[in-house]
Amino acid sequence: MAGQDAITTDPKVVEIAQTDRENLVDETFKPLNDKKTAADPLPREVPDGEESVGSPGSDEAKYVNGHPVIQNGADISNFIISVRDDGDPALTFRSIVLGSAFTAFSSVITMLYVFKPFQMQVSFVFLQLLVYVFGEAWALITPRPEIFKWGWLRSTLRFLNFGQPFGIKEHVVASLIASSGNNGLSGVEVYAVERLFYNTSVTATTAVLGTFSISLCGFILAGLLRPLIVYPGEMVYWSSLPQVVLFQNLHFDRKANKDRLNKFSWALGLAFLWEIFPAYIIPWLGGFSIFCLASMNAPTHTRTVFSTIFGGASSNEGLGLLNFGFDWQYIQSQYLSFPLKQQLNTWIGYLIWYPLMLGLYYGNVWDAKNFPFMSTALFTGNGSSYSTSAIMNNHGTIDFNKVEEVGLPSLTSSTVWGFLSQNLAIGALISHIIIFYGKDMITAWKQARSRKQPDPHYQAMLKYKEVPMWWYLALFALCFFAGLIVNLKGQTTLPVWGYIVSLIVGAFIGPFSCILYGLYGTGVSTNQLSKMIAGALHPGRPLANLYFASWSHQVILLSVNLANWLKVGQYTKIPHRIMFATQIYGTLLGAALNYVVMTVIVTNQREILLDPEGNSVWSGSIVQSYNSQAITWALAKETYGVGSRYLIVPLGIVIGLGIPVLHWGITKVFPSVRKWQLNTAIILSYAGTSYYGNTSWISSSIAVGVFSQVWLRRRLPSIYNKYNYLIGAALDGGSQIMIFILSFAVFGASGKENPFPTWWGNPSGNPDHCA
Repeated sequence: MAGQDAITTDPKVVEIAQTDRENLVDETFKPLNDKKTAADPLPREVPDGEESVGSPGSDEAKYVNGHPVIQNGADISNFIISVRDDGDPALTFRSIVLGSAFTAFSSVITMLYVFKPFQMQVSFVFLQLLVYVFGEAWALITPRPEIFKWGWLRSTLRFLNFGQPFGIKEHVVASLIASSGNNGLSGVEVYAVERLFYNTSVTATTAVLGTFSISLCGFILAGLLRPLIVYPGEMVYWSSLPQVVLFQNLHFDRKANKDRLNKFSWALGLAFLWEIFPAYIIPWLGGFSIFCLASMNAPTHTRTVFSTIFGGASSNEGLGLLNFGFDWQYIQSQYLSFPLKQQLNTWIGYLIWYPLMLGLYYGNVWDAKNFPFMSTALFTGNGSSYSTSAIMNNHGTIDFNKVEEVGLPSLTSSTVWGFLSQNLAIGALISHIIIFYGKDMITAWKQARSRKQPDPHYQAMLKYKEVPMWWYLALFALCFFAGLIVNLKGQTTLPVWGYIVSLIVGAFIGPFSCILYGLYGTGVSTNQLSKMIAGALHPGRPLANLYFASWSHQVILLSVNLANWLKVGQYTKIPHRIMFATQIYGTLLGAALNYVVMTVIVTNQREILLDPEGNSVWSGSIVQSYNSQAITWALAKETYGVGSRYLIVPLGIVIGLGIPVLHWGITKVFPSVRKWQLNTAIILSYAGTSYYGNTSWISSSIAVGVFSQVWLRRRLPSIYNKYNYLIGAALDGGSQIMIFILSFAVFGASGKENPFPTWWGNPSGNPDHCA
């Protein structure tokens, strides 16, 4: 992998780094993990304004005004993340209690966003900050054990962590327990679809065993692939950097970091106060569009066209072209964190997405004009809503005689393109990884298996006992048999052999997704492949399709999530076995709570969740999309087969496999193309990923990415290195704290809405004033 060979690690240097308690985040940004010996060369002074290549930490490092420009994983390991390990306890009574409490907290927010116009995970930084506040309070307001003379009382208070400093490892463990509460989401979403569209509720056996199996089945893959997807320095998992930097800034030499933490506090407070305006009082700020404002008095037809092209502040409104959203809950710090190579590919994807979506709709491809411009719902040929219950029998399967009477379901052109782009990206993912990273992956595997992986953070973790492989195998056995019971005794309509195939499919795709995510900080949605295979294997069984895809995709998703957390653990020096145990605990606790919250929301907001378009607060787009895919893939032969309307969708896999081959051929003819670091899987994914929901954030995310990765990182690396990830973390935390409060106070998560009075900044229609 690029940059990996530039790291050279002396075991003596690593040993010193592990024991040196004064290895702090240096404001001058000399290599954080470079402990000088007499033989080490001193860093060369670089005059202001001069760019140079070469440093003590990395042969490829580039300097501007004496500060390193972050380019790759080697630079992250040497200049951003400290190798310091104080050896403080990680698994404590306090870390378990705080982790458990905030698992419940994160589960609520996660389920809220499943039913929002724009889906996203709860910000890890949000949880991180809350855990820190309560952990510090626990340490400060509880009595110190030393002040008591009774030995039994001192021992009890020490066990309860009374009066004891709140360390970085406790903080990391509690935060990761809380974040792992989102792992059971996939299974719970299936239960939501059953409740909304099939008027059925799962049995207790299915709910308990099914959730357990689906929630943990992917851990085995991450365990097997650790040498490949966690240990190498280039496997950065870029979106996690704000959290890791924040952990170290909060706990390492607080006095030296006082200036940074003050700026962090100001940014968090301002983001908290600001969020109430675009989210509640002035929703127009969530979708500022000059074109929408200019069309307010135009004829109806003109306003409709403008809304399709420029509108995007409401769910499924339009493309949001040049519609700038100032609502940070949608932008998020990921666009401050993603490397330039990732963002460049997403921008190319959007350049394809805008004209293609308009061309499909106004060209009336797939009878697009009969349906809404954007919607994930199913429709009849004349544009009315398609009733799935009208073609189902009492056994949860499709009655093909009823299908002949009602007709086949139709999809909007945006949904068809979304499905097609996903398949193109899946095919490209497989061939791109093999062609462009195959040799590097083999090298990384050999280095890790021989314990010679040069990354300093990997070397610093060698003193901790690894998780035995039989732990992963035992967990998988429990998950496998739990799923077996569910499919034998439950009403999933999925046969046992189909369940086994679903796990195999997930195990095949998982490594490719992990590698892409580690290198670029983003992934490709692979759920479509699972649904397509399920439809071919189990025609007429939409529930079987949902469960097949849930198990299959969860293997992929959990392997990525666990690999990401293991990387955070490697950066912060959490013992391997503690990471393993706490992730299982948090996952199971969170899955149970996800189920409870889902039940409450579906019961209280059922009508709006079934509406094809939703509103600016609630949307059923996610679950509607799941159901649409399940129904259409259960009718795979009729809907996607030879001679059918949507045949191009499954063919997308084959086409996608060939696109990186074409890319490779171009690089051979024009070697200069390699400098662009193009990744066709990411390009194709972003060329169709926003086929539903809110889109006003896209232009804003591009602007944030250009500011951070193109200008700030290159022109002011000292500011970028010190504040980019930290301020991004603060903005995430502040905005999501306010969103949590608003969701229960005024948005109706508790069952009652209290909308802000209608005025120009909060119109009754679309917030951006498009038609």
